[in-house]
Amino acid sequence: MANVVVVGSQWGDEGKGKIVDWLSERANVVVRFQGGHNAGHTLVIDGVTYKLHILPSGIVRKGTLSVIGNGVVLDPWNLLQEIDNLRGQGVEVSPENLKVAENAPLILPLHANLDQAREEALGKAKIGTTGRGIGPAYEDKVARRAIRAGDLADEDLIKAKVEKMLFHHNALLRGLGQPELIGADIVQALMELAPKLLPYVDTTWMVLDEAKKAGKRILFEGAQGTMLDIDHGTYPFVTSSNVVASQAAAGSGMGANAIDYVLGITKAYTTRVGAGPFPTELFDDVGAGLGKRGHEFGTTTGRPRRCGYFDAVLVRQAVKVNGISGIALTKLDVLDGMDELKVCVGYNLNGKRIDHLPASTKDQENVEPIYEIMEGWSDSTFGARSWADLPATAVKYVRRIEELIEAPVALLSTSPERDDTILVRDPFAD
Repeated sequence: MANVVVVGSQWGDEGKGKIVDWLSERANVVVRFQGGHNAGHTLVIDGVTYKLHILPSGIVRKGTLSVIGNGVVLDPWNLLQEIDNLRGQGVEVSPENLKVAENAPLILPLHANLDQAREEALGKAKIGTTGRGIGPAYEDKVARRAIRAGDLADEDLIKAKVEKMLFHHNALLRGLGQPELIGADIVQALMELAPKLLPYVDTTWMVLDEAKKAGKRILFEGAQGTMLDIDHGTYPFVTSSNVVASQAAAGSGMGANAIDYVLGITKAYTTRVGAGPFPTELFDDVGAGLGKRGHEFGTTTGRPRRCGYFDAVLVRQAVKVNGISGIALTKLDVLDGMDELKVCVGYNLNGKRIDHLPASTKDQENVEPIYEIMEGWSDSTFGARSWADLPATAVKYVRRIEELIEAPVALLSTSPERDDTILVRDPFAD
């Protein structure tokens, strides 16, 4: 039985929630392996909408184990609130079906405060973070001063770590003209939190190893998208973690040989939230129409997403960087009724054609898309569940995308409903 990694192949918001939910019905274990609660997944199951930010999508499935891996930075208060929200919707959440890695770093309120203060200080040069403290928490992790989930069992250790952390953070706050933090208050808040979070804390790499040996199907759920990866994205307008498929191994504590199939979630057009380069962005009625029909607003922030034509250069790059086996193409129905469609097949940079997105921020801002024009379709693709239900020109569009990105379509999504999916190849069957 194959283990599958799901990654976004663009700038996030590709519709991973539905696809992960669709796959989680076939999985025994679902693992979050990076990021924090700065990304959101929306699931629609039997007409009920669930909005998740840190919990793995498998949590809404009875009999499925959900794991928050060590690659995640965890806001424990947000997690507990999300658990309460789901319980209010009738979803059972307990230490039996949710495990948190003991070595997962915690996001504290001071991280969010610092995140927001720094963004405000940057003014027009701001990165466009969600202000949730993700970046500062990862900084503390790398600087070896993070408080981790398992530390909550030892109050003396917490006191020592808070003192070390504040030596750094209070110096930053002074520089930003912000009031300094009191260590005793932070320690007290963490000790009050400890009995609520510790029941979920476990040695998750061992849990996952046992699941693998037992032949369980494991689904690794990524957040954000490849072009927001700290190494391979549109730096510095990126998230603070590695988003690519290889992070599933490091961020869960499983070896690279645990990954059998990489599924890249890919929107049939392109969107982006926040600042940063976007070669195919549209500022006209076409772009506005995509945003309106696609309901393009961020799950976490509510910010309107920037919209543009499909960028095959960008997605092909994501295919290579992730080792994507196949893609799940989403929101094809949003393109219904358009007379013509444009697909970016290359970039013009300073009079020269290039076939990749360069690493230089300046070059990324200056590339001009080279478009191939394709015929649109007037018939509806909404809710289609077989190729026969699709207009011929829609099928042609999909096939051309496959050629350009050098990866096959494994699944095709035609509405937010889980069953409105055309299965070409089951990733778990590999």
